[in-house]
Amino acid sequence: MVSPIQAQEHPNLILTKQGVKDIRANLGKVPVFDKALAAIQQEVDAEIALGIDTPIPVDYSGGYTHSRHKKNFFMAQKAGMLYQILQDDKYATYVKDMFFQYEAMYLDLPVHPKPRSYARGKLFWQCLNDSNWLVYMAQAYDTIYDFLSAEERKTLEDNLFRPFADFISTTNPQFYNRIHNHSTWGNAAVGMIGVAMNDEELIQRALYGLDDDGIEFGTKDDDGGFLKVEGQSAGFLANLEEPFSPEGYFTEGPYYQRYAMYPFLVFAVAMENNRPDMKVLQHKDDVLMKAVTALLNLSDQDGEFFPLNDGQKGMSYLAKELVTAVDMAYFYGGKDPSLLSIAGKQNTVLLDQTGLAVALGIQDGKATEFKKTSANYGDGPNGDQGGVAVVRADNLELVFKYSAQGLSHGHYDKLSFSLFENGDEVLQDYGLSRFVNIEKKGGGNYLKENKTWAKQTIAHNTLTLDETSHFKGKYEIGSQHHSDLHFYESSSDDIQIVSAKEVNAYSDSVLHRTMAVIKDEDFEKPFLLDLFKVTSKAKHQYDLPYYFMGQVLDTSFAFNTPKSLDVLGKENGYQHLYVEGKSNDLTEESAQFNWLNAGKYYTLTTATNKSDEIMFTRLGANDPQFNLRRDAGIMLRRNDKSTLFASVIEPHGSYSPVTEASLNANSHIESLEVLQNSDDYTAVKITTVKDKTLIFILANKDAEKSSSHKLKIEGKTYKWKGPYNLIR
Repeated sequence: MVSPIQAQEHPNLILTKQGVKDIRANLGKVPVFDKALAAIQQEVDAEIALGIDTPIPVDYSGGYTHSRHKKNFFMAQKAGMLYQILQDDKYATYVKDMFFQYEAMYLDLPVHPKPRSYARGKLFWQCLNDSNWLVYMAQAYDTIYDFLSAEERKTLEDNLFRPFADFISTTNPQFYNRIHNHSTWGNAAVGMIGVAMNDEELIQRALYGLDDDGIEFGTKDDDGGFLKVEGQSAGFLANLEEPFSPEGYFTEGPYYQRYAMYPFLVFAVAMENNRPDMKVLQHKDDVLMKAVTALLNLSDQDGEFFPLNDGQKGMSYLAKELVTAVDMAYFYGGKDPSLLSIAGKQNTVLLDQTGLAVALGIQDGKATEFKKTSANYGDGPNGDQGGVAVVRADNLELVFKYSAQGLSHGHYDKLSFSLFENGDEVLQDYGLSRFVNIEKKGGGNYLKENKTWAKQTIAHNTLTLDETSHFKGKYEIGSQHHSDLHFYESSSDDIQIVSAKEVNAYSDSVLHRTMAVIKDEDFEKPFLLDLFKVTSKAKHQYDLPYYFMGQVLDTSFAFNTPKSLDVLGKENGYQHLYVEGKSNDLTEESAQFNWLNAGKYYTLTTATNKSDEIMFTRLGANDPQFNLRRDAGIMLRRNDKSTLFASVIEPHGSYSPVTEASLNANSHIESLEVLQNSDDYTAVKITTVKDKTLIFILANKDAEKSSSHKLKIEGKTYKWKGPYNLIR
């Protein structure tokens, strides 16, 4: 239970009374802050000149009414900040007039006419966006609170804010009372306006959810996720507990972590500014501060977040939510100087005391580099539900996913990976199938291809059995399971390894994938060794795709290209793949595929059997609306019982279109051979073009560092301690 907030002064949510004093004392003295202030003043002044429009809602995402109401809440929040800082009544009047236009329409406003959402809003097609509106409008209300008369405040609270909070919570418990980024926004919205209005009941509702929601177990949302799970709590604190691991990884993935960080932080900060005794900002051992660091580390060299699960490519730490996250984490999290370097790249700050502190830190030369490191993030509330590993070596970044399902935004892609060099995708994760806020594409919402392609296993760089997705593509199965870490090791500069197992994706098969990033003096750059072991009770068709970016250059094997394109399969994502080429003779013990991307060469070397097939695929089949990208892939197909897919992905060389110089275009590898594939050990041999060899041995069962191992291969006995041995 939360006790009543005592008599308040305003502003007190994000911007504070003391913050206003400090900002005004520094106006004209701090260039980064002054620049942000001038840009926002110019933006708001232009909106004031246009006049206020609060149209009757009719559109999905990206349509005029949706975009207008969205812009209104951004402008109101910014105008309120300007009123406090510049003390110009025109900004408060603008916010007040906007509020009363909404007040005049809200009570009589019907539910939004677009029917797609499981929880339809009033201003927007879903309660999620209504909650966005209230989170920002609560801040605007706080900043002009004292500008309004008591009678005006009562009118707004009785006819707009409290009914709005009730609508997104008690009227829509299926939206409000769950564990999901949707509910986080709803909880924060109710809590923010509750703090602004000094309403204890709303604050309690925000923190702890609804006592009786009437939701039946098994009910699902639009994406197939459960609305209610046995034994699960609800409310803001529960949404802090469940989705975050102790290290700050958010189970839905970086894209949605970015989106959710805003409501998490602003409501936690509002509670810190009004009820520090509750320690909401410090909840779960400062997990929100850890989450900011984890999220920044889950981005490539260009700052773009790795597209795990439903993730839009191109989203980066330049987003407005990350400006908030970085500024607040700096101010409330111990003033880590490395965050200032990120703020410098963002080139803007919040118009509050946190933004001022960041701007002053940058001006005083306190910024240090934010160093992105190799890291292994556990998933789940205790960090024991699989995880995501990031391995960095020179300019290479490997992202290996062995996590839990990721709620309704999760994909069926256990033991999948993506690879980046210099911030460029080399082997890609497709991400989501959605054109966010582009009305012409499904109203800016998720497309049906998100389920028929993007979520399916074959859409990822991982193994599919018998053209059937992991867990049969069913959320109710996948949400019960996670992969398990075998071991992770990143302390050596020469070799970094992650290894994990999946035992539930298929009923009779165990999947075990090990990925090692290795540096060797005979190789120009670090390379990736990929060992995918499958142990099965029966014979299966195994498909392992690599979705490469760039232009095909060469192969070591012959292949046929059809005169007309056939579709690879009928369902589970296969119906969206064309076959552009197929191998016709694999006579060597290994095969090579060479391609060029972003001025860099790459070679895939894979150990093969004579009965294997290698196919070139192209996305786009059964896609009459052109909703899918026409991406390319190379797929290894094998019909076998228990087997091992052993491959090396090797970056090398460069090509300049300016100088037309091609350097080191050929692979350093002559062959890749499987030496051992037993229950206990896996061993492979890489032979270079200079006739040097590297042997890698993996202990499949015992991953303890202290364990001793002995294995005889080709007449030679190898002894070592720990889960692996690399012999050069």
